[in-house]
Parts: sequence; C-alpha cells; structure tokens
Amino acid sequence: MSKPIQVHNIETLEVKSHISDKVYTRSFKGVFRRLRIGGGALLFLLYFGTVWLTWNQRQAVLWDLSAKKFHIFSSTFWPQDLVLLSPILIVCAFGLFFLTVWAGRVWCGYTCPQSAWMWAFMWVEKISEGDRNQRKKLDRAPTSLQKVYKKSKKHGLWLLISVVTAVTFVGYFAPIRELVPSLLTFQAGELATFWVFFFTLATYLNAGWLREKVCLHMCPYGRFQSSMLDKDSLVISYDVARGEARGARSSGLDYKAEGLGDCVDCQMCVQVCPTGIDIRDGLQMECIGCAACVDACDSVMEKMGYETGLIRYTSERELSGEPLKIVRPRLVGYGAVLIAMIITLTWAIASRPLVSLDVAKDRGLYRLNTQGEIENSYTLKVINKSHQNRRYNVSVKGFEGLNLIGPAYVNLNPGEQLTFPLSVSVAPGALKVDVTEIAFYLTQLGQNDSSLMSTSRFTGPLDNHRKY
Repeated sequence: MSKPIQVHNIETLEVKSHISDKVYTRSFKGVFRRLRIGGGALLFLLYFGTVWLTWNQRQAVLWDLSAKKFHIFSSTFWPQDLVLLSPILIVCAFGLFFLTVWAGRVWCGYTCPQSAWMWAFMWVEKISEGDRNQRKKLDRAPTSLQKVYKKSKKHGLWLLISVVTAVTFVGYFAPIRELVPSLLTFQAGELATFWVFFFTLATYLNAGWLREKVCLHMCPYGRFQSSMLDKDSLVISYDVARGEARGARSSGLDYKAEGLGDCVDCQMCVQVCPTGIDIRDGLQMECIGCAACVDACDSVMEKMGYETGLIRYTSERELSGEPLKIVRPRLVGYGAVLIAMIITLTWAIASRPLVSLDVAKDRGLYRLNTQGEIENSYTLKVINKSHQNRRYNVSVKGFEGLNLIGPAYVNLNPGEQLTFPLSVSVAPGALKVDVTEIAFYLTQLGQNDSSLMSTSRFTGPLDNHRKY
C-alpha cells in the first residue's frame, strides 16, 4: 500500500491519468451538499433575478455600452470612473487569497460559476439518465429509442439552461426587456445574436462536456494554491491514522483486532467526486473543495456505527495531533490588506465627484478679435453623473483682465453630458509671459463652496506692437 501524499507536498502533485476518463458521479446527501445547494440557489437567484429589477424607470443593473454608462441601482459609473476597477480587482484578489489560506478551495467548491453550473448540469443528467450505474449502463448499451430519448432529453435541458444563461448575461449589457422580445421575433441585432450564441455554446460545452477539465486544465487556481496553503489551512483530508488499514469487514466483527481501520474501502468518496479523484491519496490539485466526499463518507460511518469525520475539513497540523493555529501572520496580513482595500474602495466610491469637468484648448495658438484683444478658444466637457438637475456658473481665473466669452451658466439634466465652446480674451498689455496657466470653474448656484476646476493654458505674444 502506497503512502498517502501529505498536504505540504501538494506542489509535487500532477494530474492523474484516470482524470481523462469520463467521470460518473453518484448521488448523495449530506450537510455540505445542502449548504452548496442553498448557496447555489441564492447565486442563481441573484444572477437570473437582478437583471429584471427596475430602478427609477430603468434597468437596475445595466452596462449601457452605447451610452458608455454602468448603472448599479442608484449609482451611475462612467468611463472616467474606470480607475475604480483597480481597487475592485485588488479586493477580489485578496479576498480569494484570504479564503485560500483559511479554507483552501472553498471558492471553487461552493461559489465558482463553473462549479455551480456543473452541478446543475449533473443534476439534469441524473433526472434524465438515472444515477451513476444507470448512466454507465446506458452509455455501454447499443443505440435504441429509449437511449436516444434519454440523451435528447438531457441535451435539450442542457441547451435550455445554456440559452437562458446566455440571454441573461447579454441582458446585463443590453436592456433585457427589449432583448428577449427581439430574440423571440428574430429581430435582434447581429451583435446581440452573436453573443447570445457564443455564451450559449460556452455554457453548454464548459458545464456539460468539459466539466472538471476546465478546473484541471484551464483554471490556474489549482496550480498556484499550493504556494498559499500552510499547515493550518483547513482543507479536505483523509485521516490516515484512523482509517488505515482499510478493508471490507462483516457486521459485528472486531475490526480493530483484525488490524483494520475505520475505512471500509467502499469507494463512495471516489464515486461522488466531481473530478474523479481518491481523496485518500492525499490532497491533490484536482480537489475543488466541494466536500462531496465528506458527506458520502459520513453517511457510511453513520451506517457502520463509527464516528464521523474520517474525511473532513482539517489541517495538516491537526492531523499530526497538534492544536490548530487560527491566527497566523499570513492570514492576518491578507485580512488586513483586504479590510484596508474595502475601506479604500468604499471611500473612493462615496467621494467620487458626481459632476466632472474637462477643458481642451483648440489647436490654434491665439487670434486677435474685433476689439483688438488676444483671444484663445476652448471646449468644455461637463458630465452630470448624478440623478439630479444641476445648474452651474462658469468663470475663469488666472490673471487680471481675463474676459469670458460664452455661456455664463450651464444647466445639466440627470446623466447628461454637455460639450460647448467658449473663448477667453485679454488686452495685449495684460500679458506678462507667452504662456500662462488659467483655471475654469463651475460653481453650483446656491453653493459657493461646491465648485469644479480644470486648468488649461492661455497663449499670446509679448510684443504688443506685433501686427496680426
């Protein structure tokens, strides 16, 4: 009997050859299965339900690509807010790091979209073709009407789920209430139709055909998790000291006297595993932390009258008989950075300006107007990101003698983007240098302390006697 691979040796693991074979999972019950179903149901409800919510007479969550706006309930984000993407990604990254150090691949087992849809497709497979042994028997059976019916039923339901998933996803980028009728009447645009077809195919292939191969060969997470785990990380492990030597035994036998451990070698932990591994060989890269083997093993232990937990969430330190260390530098470090970034992101979102001002100077350096003044032209771009009407006074400052030629006030409707030209002039004698920095201000009427500012340059000749 080979020695089980220990947790700290996970970096030396390679994908087993048997993983390339088709995996037939067996149905099971247990605490972690109920937890996963509950969490998956909540995620599905959020994914398929949020897209239909309405907020202020518009879709509550919508990335409006044509208008270049991202609506999330009462907040609207513009391309200028993409700077917030960096802290969001950092929060996601350190959240994943924290979870991995604490409890291994719980993200993969419970909340990863690939895992969630894979479990849904496996459930469809069960209700269409039967449990594990029935599916194996059906695949080996010759072609018949019954086999064709069962296979067609399975793939039909797979395609239905894939289409609904794809339409929902595209509905977050194109208004769902307009998208669905246009698809049903074959009047949808080419771009929307392409993406619905693309995500339908991607869902059907990934969750239906590739399944665990996506986790093994396409997702890098399983490969770099070994550098993040430590001896106190809670991972699914087989208690070797308690379980070995494994073997079948008859009811009422004093198996301890026979030199046997608690493991009855029933293979249930292997049969329920969605990636087809044997957790008794030690923690492996293919393990997605779904705890299916824990539920299956606990059910067998209960039937045998043994203590549950032969396979359980535990740490390498606990398996060696030492107490678990929950607070440790790496976990505290990831947690501290995660909290700091969440606070930073919250502050950045809350304090972001709801009205932005950009000023662009025209390419021409300067010109002499009919009053004999030096004049520069500019284009102001103002965006109202809020959901209220705004009225601003326009002014310019920089040095004495500046005159603003253009609108003195601007009115902005909710979500409006306004671009307008204006000019600034000055008497030739007022210039002290060729290029002077000036600032444009938008001051909200009634709130003198609430203003926006954007700088630009004013250019002109110092030679007052120059002919233009």
